Amino acid sequence: MKSATVIGCGIVGLTTAIKLQDEGFNVRIIAKERFNKTLSSKVGAIWFPFEVFPKEKANHWAKLAYEEYQRDIKPGNGIALIPFITAYNNESNTDWTLIMPKGTTKKASKDELPKGIQKAFISIVPLAEPQLYLPYLFQRFTENNGTFLQQEISDLEEASKLDKLVVNCTGLGAKKLCNDDDLQPMRGQILRCKKMDIPSCADSTKQGALSYVINRTEDCVIGGTDYINDYNLNVEQSDTQIIINRLLDNGLSHQTPEVIEEIVGLRPKRSVVRFEFDSQYANIFHNYGHGGAGFTVAWGCAIELAKQILK
Repeated sequence: MKSATVIGCGIVGLTTAIKLQDEGFNVRIIAKERFNKTLSSKVGAIWFPFEVFPKEKANHWAKLAYEEYQRDIKPGNGIALIPFITAYNNESNTDWTLIMPKGTTKKASKDELPKGIQKAFISIVPLAEPQLYLPYLFQRFTENNGTFLQQEISDLEEASKLDKLVVNCTGLGAKKLCNDDDLQPMRGQILRCKKMDIPSCADSTKQGALSYVINRTEDCVIGGTDYINDYNLNVEQSDTQIIINRLLDNGLSHQTPEVIEEIVGLRPKRSVVRFEFDSQYANIFHNYGHGGAGFTVAWGCAIELAKQILK
């Protein structure tokens, strides 16, 4: 049987491993952390092409991922299709609306707009709740004879010796693994709160002032920050206050959210997603740098990667 090793156990690593299994590979995942300790376990995980490039490829991957989520809705696995309000302005990339399934997106009327948002789309999009979906994916992987080894890989030479095919899905960890100067952290701080009686929405029209609300089954995620090249993993009370003030000042809510938990993660931002074989180590395929859209494009990248491997 063909074998492969995936480095990384977040949403990109898990989806990649599963799609390789679907193509007949015996797959092992090696990662510094299990899925529940990765960046993927911390995020809001709504389908939204945010800070991922190049735009054309990202939209294609997002379309494939949307279709995969539609097929993968099962009781208790954390996947649901929900209405989501997305603000835009004249500078916004709205090309993603062109790939939506027919009848799932429209421009919001004035009475449908949350206060503080001037123009927006209302779309039906996949929501993946990480605390449910990541364990579900890991179980799918292991039940298909996948194995997991918790270990940090220090460089590409070491990685190249792991298997005949090695897929690098290490996210921000690829900066050190690959000496990648194009990869940088985009620090996100979010608040996990009690559910709120306001619509799920996002406003990314102002750089450095990202604001969103994602209502989930048991809680609500309110964000956020999008600080470039910021490695700070500590919760900053000043950012918590900024997030709450922005929510209130923009009129999205008249009630201060009841915070359950404050969470910080570092998104892997790159000028373009690195999606290619390594030039020096021919058995290594790189799949990292998905910015703020890991859950949005991961399945699409995994599907395309499997096709490329089989060419």
